[in-house]
Amino acid sequence: MFKKTLLATLVGLAASQAAWAQQAGDGNEETVKVIGQAAAMDKALASQRAADNIETTVNADAIGQFPDSNVSESLQRLPGVSIERDQGEGRFVRVRGLAPDLNAVNVNGIQVPAPESDRRAVALDVIPSELLESLTVVKSLTPDMDANSLGGTVEVNSLSAFDRDGLYYSVSGQAGYDEHSEETSPELSAAASNRFDLGDGQDNFGVAAAISWAERDFGSDNVETGGAWDFDGDTPRLEEFEQRDYTITRERLGMALNLDYRPDDNTSYYLRTLHSRFRDQEVRQATIYGFDSAQAAGETGLTEVEKELKNREETQKITSLVFGGKKRWDRWIMEYNLGYSEASEEEPRHTDGAVFVAELPNGGFTDSRQPNALHPDGFFDDGNYELDEVEVASGDTEDNQTDLKLDFTRELLWNNNPASIKFGTKMARRDKEGDVNVWTYEPDGNLADFRTDVDYELGDIGSGIDPDAMDNALSGPGEFDAEASAIEDYKISEDRDAAYVMGTVDFEKLRLLGGVRYQRTDFEARGNGVEDGTLVTNHYDESEDHWLPALHLRYQLGRDTIARAAFTQSVVRPTFEQLSPGFEIDGDEASFGNPELKSLEANNFDLGIEHYMGRAGVISAFAFYKDIDNFAYLTDLGGSPGYEAFSDAETFDNGSDASVYGLELSYSKQFNELPAPFNGLLVGANATFVDSEATIESYDDDAGAYSRRDIPLPSQSDVTGNLVFGYETPRLSLRLAANYTGEFLQEVSDPLDDRYDIYTGDHVQLDFTGHYFLTEQLQLTFEAININDEPFYAYTGKERFNAQYEEYGPTYKLGLSLKHF
Repeated sequence: MFKKTLLATLVGLAASQAAWAQQAGDGNEETVKVIGQAAAMDKALASQRAADNIETTVNADAIGQFPDSNVSESLQRLPGVSIERDQGEGRFVRVRGLAPDLNAVNVNGIQVPAPESDRRAVALDVIPSELLESLTVVKSLTPDMDANSLGGTVEVNSLSAFDRDGLYYSVSGQAGYDEHSEETSPELSAAASNRFDLGDGQDNFGVAAAISWAERDFGSDNVETGGAWDFDGDTPRLEEFEQRDYTITRERLGMALNLDYRPDDNTSYYLRTLHSRFRDQEVRQATIYGFDSAQAAGETGLTEVEKELKNREETQKITSLVFGGKKRWDRWIMEYNLGYSEASEEEPRHTDGAVFVAELPNGGFTDSRQPNALHPDGFFDDGNYELDEVEVASGDTEDNQTDLKLDFTRELLWNNNPASIKFGTKMARRDKEGDVNVWTYEPDGNLADFRTDVDYELGDIGSGIDPDAMDNALSGPGEFDAEASAIEDYKISEDRDAAYVMGTVDFEKLRLLGGVRYQRTDFEARGNGVEDGTLVTNHYDESEDHWLPALHLRYQLGRDTIARAAFTQSVVRPTFEQLSPGFEIDGDEASFGNPELKSLEANNFDLGIEHYMGRAGVISAFAFYKDIDNFAYLTDLGGSPGYEAFSDAETFDNGSDASVYGLELSYSKQFNELPAPFNGLLVGANATFVDSEATIESYDDDAGAYSRRDIPLPSQSDVTGNLVFGYETPRLSLRLAANYTGEFLQEVSDPLDDRYDIYTGDHVQLDFTGHYFLTEQLQLTFEAININDEPFYAYTGKERFNAQYEEYGPTYKLGLSLKHF
């Protein structure tokens, strides 16, 4: 019924458009004040064209033309950018083939810390897209910027009253329908800005505010092996696999309040605030099949079947406060800002794993790509499953950073050529802390006492576990697991001080920008380890110094054609998981974090050309090369010198070198030179071709020597791209977008054997957006997301061997928005 209603709405829109077009032909054309696709693209291209470095920008009006619910999904449309998804939603951002942890995110000019306990990457689905004024991906850094990104820096700018003319407000509401779960979900947002006269006859005080709220009920079905294949024999065999059903509720709340004061043409002050909360409730029902001996497809044997429940809620928050100003006198400019950012993740006490177990004969699986169960005897008898153990956990992570920045610019002439010199300093203080608590319970019972139905569409997984019944069975505090709790606890601080000097000079058609940045980082880590049952503390501190030169050239080949070249250096710290001071030693097996890891360092080379073609038109090509030292990876040093006592010693190490090179192509144009109605056609396309190579090393105990092999960098897709077809008239705006991400290495499971590498398969997703102005201010919107029902697929070594398969289904949205410009 919902889809029929949507279809009827679209037919009605088409009829209304035809009637309105007829009115226009009669000379009764109505003027509709709207910033459409082409105007939004023009505004973004103007910013990109004027930049001294290489960057790509998209503004708020362009973001609204896509069915993107968060910052991550908005960024996937830009050249050189791809995303990692979680439950089908965009989450982390990759830039030019570099993993999300190797890129930086700034909100209103201040770096944002990460809510997750083990990562540097900021999950940008935390920030609703309705709060934004613009997004910029900076791909070549200048010396006055933080040098903490290898792929690029994402600049998130929230709205300002001085970005609009006079009073502006918008109110919108949407209802979304998820086809997989058959659930309907609401979205609401509002924004307003205006300028005010403080008594001096000028509208020099601006206030902008926005709020956005959405709650989405959806789910997914999953089957995965986790790479548990045995490839040593003639026939590939599987050791275990599991089928999962997810029921999810995600709530996003975002708020921004921004103030601007410009008492005169030479002075300005601003306050930028942003708060975002992302709450994720997830119930995971899993049936796990573990074979007594690894089996080939179609074989059967003794099977341990586990019914597992995970029922957790996590809330991630990001808060950013930035106060700053700018003062100009004579030929001097002074800029300053003070910022505080805080990110947190809270996981209240929850069921982290409740497991019922049965030993059953004659179990197996049917297919290597999308395994389905050959149900063992007694599989559907809930009384066969005895409650084994319940693990309850809670966790909290806090990551906060304070920044103080001061910059001076002096405009001058050098040999009668316009020039400038800029210098400044920055201080950043970052503290990250993680705290985990684990309890175990061993209540009596079998699955018949806790059963519930599970709606799983990839097969029949039998009964699930009732979350409420499980909660009621967990009386008392449980047995506290001191070792598991202590290993995950840590405190890490990174204090960074930097200073730079840079200059620009214009030689007719050539602009030259050069400079150097000095950066010092003081690192300290405190944590715990467990050595054969004994709890010990661990402490480590170190300092690093880096000199980072940069050179940018921008040459005006013609009025609308610009050539650019750049050489820059950048440096990124390893992830918090890699730097963790925690460790566990149990007999001859051990796992360690490695706080002694060095920072990743990169020499970056860029060369490209841009040609602008009238309204919303640009064609560009950029080649890039990155030479990376000290990239970090997971390895096994068991049996190696210094680790002879261990059969397995899993830790992280620095690689010797890695390289990334690629080509980035982009094209967009509105065909307004064509006769009506074809003059409303817009086309956009971009593609990025990337290759990489890194060398990893591990100790081969059988050979008694270290072994090396080459791998692509994790998260690097060879090809990513977007193709967009748009059409707009003063009232109607339509856009069909296709996003493609090629396969990439997700994880190295065994450093010595590439047969067990986990790859994420290629992904093609189609999305559609339609906007229609019922009146000058009232707009009707329809969105269809993942209309081709693209699943997620990861494989082990070769594409036919499943690591994970997951289906989500399409989502449809219908909404109204009221805007006043």
